Amino acid sequence: MHRYIWLVPLLPLLGAAINGLLGRRFRFSERLVGSIGVGSVALAFLISLAAVVSYGANVWPKPYVTSDDGFSYTWIPGGAVELTQGLAERAEMEGSRLAHEEAVGKARAQGARPGETVAVLVARPNVPEQKGVGSVLDVEWSYQLDALSSVFMLVITGVGLCIFVFATGYMKGDKGFYRFFAYLGLFMFSMLVLVMGSNFMMMFVGWEGVGLCSYLLIGYYFDRREAGDASRKAFITNRIGDFGFALAVFGVIATFGTTQYTAVFEQARTFPVETLAGPVAWGIMSWIALGLFIGACGKSAQIPLYVWLPDAMAGPTPVSALIHAATMVTAGLYMLTRCNVIFQHSQAMMTVVAVVGALTAIFAATIGITQNDIKKVLAYSTVSQLGFMFLACGVGAFVIGIFHVMTHAFFKALMFLGAGSVIHAMHHEQDMRRMGGLRKYMPKTYWTFFAGWLAICGIIPFSGFWSKDEILWNAASTEYIPGGWLLWLIATVAAACTAFYMTRLMALTFWGRERFLEVPAGGQADEAHAQAYADGEAATHRAADPSVADRPHHGPEERVGAAHVFEAAAKGEHEHAGPEGQDVHDVHDPGHKGTHGHAHGSVIPHESPASMWVPLAVLAVLATVGGFVGISPAFAGGHHVGGKLNIVNWLDPVIWNPATGQFGKESHAQTSALKSGDHAAAAHEAAQQEGSHAAPLPTRTDSEHGTAGAGHPAPQLPYGGETRFNLAHTVQHMLGDSHTAAEWFFIVVSLLVAGLGILLGFLFYVWRPHLPGVWARRLAPLYRASFNKYWVDELYGAAVTRRTMDAARAVYAADSRGLDGAVNGTAWLTRQLSRFTGNADRLVVDGAVNGVAGFVKLLMSPLLRAAQTGLTANYALVMILGLVAAVGLFFGKDIVSAITGGQ
Repeated sequence: MHRYIWLVPLLPLLGAAINGLLGRRFRFSERLVGSIGVGSVALAFLISLAAVVSYGANVWPKPYVTSDDGFSYTWIPGGAVELTQGLAERAEMEGSRLAHEEAVGKARAQGARPGETVAVLVARPNVPEQKGVGSVLDVEWSYQLDALSSVFMLVITGVGLCIFVFATGYMKGDKGFYRFFAYLGLFMFSMLVLVMGSNFMMMFVGWEGVGLCSYLLIGYYFDRREAGDASRKAFITNRIGDFGFALAVFGVIATFGTTQYTAVFEQARTFPVETLAGPVAWGIMSWIALGLFIGACGKSAQIPLYVWLPDAMAGPTPVSALIHAATMVTAGLYMLTRCNVIFQHSQAMMTVVAVVGALTAIFAATIGITQNDIKKVLAYSTVSQLGFMFLACGVGAFVIGIFHVMTHAFFKALMFLGAGSVIHAMHHEQDMRRMGGLRKYMPKTYWTFFAGWLAICGIIPFSGFWSKDEILWNAASTEYIPGGWLLWLIATVAAACTAFYMTRLMALTFWGRERFLEVPAGGQADEAHAQAYADGEAATHRAADPSVADRPHHGPEERVGAAHVFEAAAKGEHEHAGPEGQDVHDVHDPGHKGTHGHAHGSVIPHESPASMWVPLAVLAVLATVGGFVGISPAFAGGHHVGGKLNIVNWLDPVIWNPATGQFGKESHAQTSALKSGDHAAAAHEAAQQEGSHAAPLPTRTDSEHGTAGAGHPAPQLPYGGETRFNLAHTVQHMLGDSHTAAEWFFIVVSLLVAGLGILLGFLFYVWRPHLPGVWARRLAPLYRASFNKYWVDELYGAAVTRRTMDAARAVYAADSRGLDGAVNGTAWLTRQLSRFTGNADRLVVDGAVNGVAGFVKLLMSPLLRAAQTGLTANYALVMILGLVAAVGLFFGKDIVSAITGGQ
């Protein structure tokens, strides 16, 4: 069944095409549009599930590429390219290989037996760089199914299916229903291409595709300025990251001569590792990793490119669940894990990834504490949780980062959809200060949301506990980068903040008094309008715009709670509430008895329809038990139990091991061979492992120490050196050198921190609800900073946006006054010269010609006309006169002389 994975991205694309191209033309009903959208994703999920099962039984742990079956489509015939980068690294690898062969030969000549350590002195030859090396760059369009892509396929199609079903109820009544599902289907196609493509170019296509679809979906309410601004902000911010990604792809082509994952990573694993303490701390692998990381920061909303995600809440809530919980924002984590061999070759970039992740986690968590918009709280929570995932990758726990991607998709999609159910019931009210007590009105939404709350807080046995605890443990015990203890401390504080602000969200939304009965609530047109009100940009707390008629579920000035009672009291009139506290205007039928004939009024919150709460129930189950696929070794005798069903074991073949130079963990026999210095045996053992490409194990030749090959044991630490103080090792030593005891210590600390955050949340918002105001006044500067999101948007506006506009104005001025001035000046000078030459031509040349013509006309013409009489006698007279004149002219002197002399 895994041979049919090409159908997985194709089906959502077909559904999007049918809805988008035919939905409006043929006036598809909402039921038909929803059936096409949901059906295409459901089929994609079933095929994905069957394909992954088939792959796990027949192919795992090797990758399966569709072109391996003989079907190969050359998408971009790039032709020959020259390798211009990484030449020094290739020369160094060749020198190490030659030194290793020499060392092995000398050891054998001295009679060394396999496994025996022998000191051999060799010198690494100086191999010159080879320039002019070329490769054929033919980019194929093919799909790759391996351990990593299979996880993302199931998460995207599975969670996406729940979101599609939810959207059929949430968007009911919207005039753009067909357009919304067309956008969602196109997004699913792009995301699946991103994670299933077999090369960097296909990843880039999917990368740009999800960027385009996010722009369309965030700006779905395009008649709202807030939605348009948010969509442009997301699009432009991601373009910054995409520029870094594009440069990295160029670097990959220039270094490896191909974009195919299998070929790139097979070459990359043999490149020299760039360590902070080594001779080369920053090389070509670091540059490529930096470009990839910039792209990941844009898509996955990390500092400093996180600012687009909170504003993206202006889109419909299903969009927030799909893009900002389960799919698009995890694209950066997919990229990091897919390219882990490149990142692990740069200890500097591993440090950068971990530090940025930890800072993002704590930074976003402290902002989430003070936000009042329920979707904004979840948005900053998403940014913070993404920071945890980046932290996991930075400390070398790429598998745990993907584990948290999966569990986060379960509980965060659940919470976003749960928030959508609340917003639906509250008629697009998003301010938690106007909610409260919704537990009794929406029991199904409440209990499903409750499961998500416990999961994100990290309470055992919910899914979030297993992944978050492993992240904290790996941060404390990391050997990849220095300062792991500090990253653990930051992440632990962020986890406490998470438990606190999520408890605050629960208390303000579902617990406590029903504040919507005390103040007018609801009546927002959509998420974009609600965001504008929350940001203080909307003048009134009502949906008064004409476009509100196009929005689902409600009409203009519709409220939640006894709004008419308060309005009547303000006017001095007498109004009565119904038996359940609702206003007597609440019935929406104008002809209903007991009403005042109003079509719209205030309503009591109500549970969402089955199309909305059933997906919540499914996600709640996954948020509860989804973490059991990655049970911590502390609970299982120090091992990852479950075989291939354990996500750590499942993903292991795609993770490069810097201690062995191979993908996947080394076997016991291989570890023994490495410790004994028998690299040949280790390489042979590595080749026997499933999933090994039987490539030679790279030798860590150290000519400076005079040993190599068979006589030098390979270091077991990732980068062959200590990372100074290690918190986990210190705790382990204090607990009698028991690894299990040390891990349990950090598990207990993790649970205590989560419990502390929950306890403070109850104290502030359930037991002593006056305390938030008290502490907000005591910590006024910190509160204002958090409430205003540390003024980062304002800083970017002043330092980036306005300066960019200033630069644009300067360029415009230079263009209009400089370049255009030069052009216009040249044109003026040309016009003046043309006038001069025109006058010269008119007055001189034309004047001379006209003067001659005038002379001929005024003087010669009358004489000639007078001579032309037509009388023969006149002509004869003229001839005689002419003859006399000619004789006189020529013989006049002789005649005169003759006459004179004759006298």
